[in-house]
Amino acid sequence: MLFSSIVFLFYFLPVVLVVNYLLGFSRTLQNLWLLIASLFFYAWGEPVYVFLMLASIFANYFLGLIIGKSKEKDKPTRRWVVVACIINIGLLFVFKYLPFTLSNIYRMTGSALTAPKIALPIGISFFTFQALSYVLDVQMNKTKYEKSLFYVGLYIAFFPQLIAGPIVQYNTVAQQIRERRITMRMFSVGLCRFTAGLGKKILLSNNFAILADNIFNWSMIGQEFYEVPILMAWLGSISYSLQIYFDFSAYSDMAIGLGLMFGFRFDENFNYPYIAKSITEFWRRWHISLSSWFRDYVYFPLGGSRVQNRDKEIRNLFIVWVLTGLWHGAEWNFLLWGMWHFIFILAERFFGYHEKPGYNVLKHIYTIFIVVVGWTLFRVTNLFQAGRYFANLVGANSIPFSNDMTWMLFREYGIWLLLGVIFSMPVAQKINDMLLENTCKPLSILYSVLYPVAMLLLFAVSVAYLARGTYNPFIYFNF
Repeated sequence: MLFSSIVFLFYFLPVVLVVNYLLGFSRTLQNLWLLIASLFFYAWGEPVYVFLMLASIFANYFLGLIIGKSKEKDKPTRRWVVVACIINIGLLFVFKYLPFTLSNIYRMTGSALTAPKIALPIGISFFTFQALSYVLDVQMNKTKYEKSLFYVGLYIAFFPQLIAGPIVQYNTVAQQIRERRITMRMFSVGLCRFTAGLGKKILLSNNFAILADNIFNWSMIGQEFYEVPILMAWLGSISYSLQIYFDFSAYSDMAIGLGLMFGFRFDENFNYPYIAKSITEFWRRWHISLSSWFRDYVYFPLGGSRVQNRDKEIRNLFIVWVLTGLWHGAEWNFLLWGMWHFIFILAERFFGYHEKPGYNVLKHIYTIFIVVVGWTLFRVTNLFQAGRYFANLVGANSIPFSNDMTWMLFREYGIWLLLGVIFSMPVAQKINDMLLENTCKPLSILYSVLYPVAMLLLFAVSVAYLARGTYNPFIYFNF
């Protein structure tokens, strides 16, 4: 079930909200209701794999319980941590990486191995990482083990961040599960945040998706059938860069907004990454919960940067970025995308580039260029298309700089591209802060009236686009 769907907006969400507030006299019943609603939400799109999620909930709950009780009695727990890693990572491997592994073994050896066709459960990378982090946090004394199965189930399955993040650590929500307080202001802020995310998805991301999909699909046809000039190729790469940002940040906005509407506060997952002036800074602003997960559970346990020599530091960074690339997908282009970012982060760390002052404009241009090229590698369907597309970007296919179709696309999507660039910067945030801090009473009153009107208008326009059937599934559902 998509957040940006009529079923969710006008049936599922209102029912869940109303029942949740009617059960306000009992936190236990509220939590049980939200767990049931979350499992129904997942089963709507994955009726079979909901049992896989239930198995994950049971396994990680009991492992957390065993580890917690063992630590209280000073018994060794390492073997149970190993079991937790085998179960969670094994689950992820079978459903996400087994076909890729077997197909590559077949190509290299010519063996009789055949890659089974296994449907990828939606959001498996998110809820698996979240479940594993709970067990690891119990082991590292970052959180107390949970005695209630239903609380662990709600933590793993809670529908706002279930299938596309942000990845939530249990110690940030444990107290909220037990003792959350919902105020009218909290609900209204959450509703506005959800509406803003819905608008970003429907009006911006989906328009960029149409443009990017057309150009990348044309590049697959081949120049003997359709030419993709240099300017059009760059237009496709930039469109996809805007699409993936507004798509994923929109989901995070909606998840955070929904959380607030139910009394939960989730950490921010995006902080305007396209204003970064280095790749290091970009990754401090992009998909913050994933970067934090790899930092806390992979990079730091390996020794991080506090190691005896630089070789081990390089090794640690390399492992993190191999895993980051593969986490996004079981294809070679994702692995190469991870290596692309590893190279520049490593260079910045060794030369101290990101810490040097000045040249901010040049730094920003460099960062955006590296990121856009990286997203191109991320978007292609295979390495053959990658070769053709990058040849188009540099004009190596003996094709012109632009053509009539390129300028037609600029005329049709120019306004969306302009809005995308503007809203990828903290323009709206700064205007909002400026109006809130303004001491002029008439202006404050006008703002307090116009803001909800603007949100209602944004919601109405978004629903109108939905009614026309113009929407795409969220990109990160595939991960």
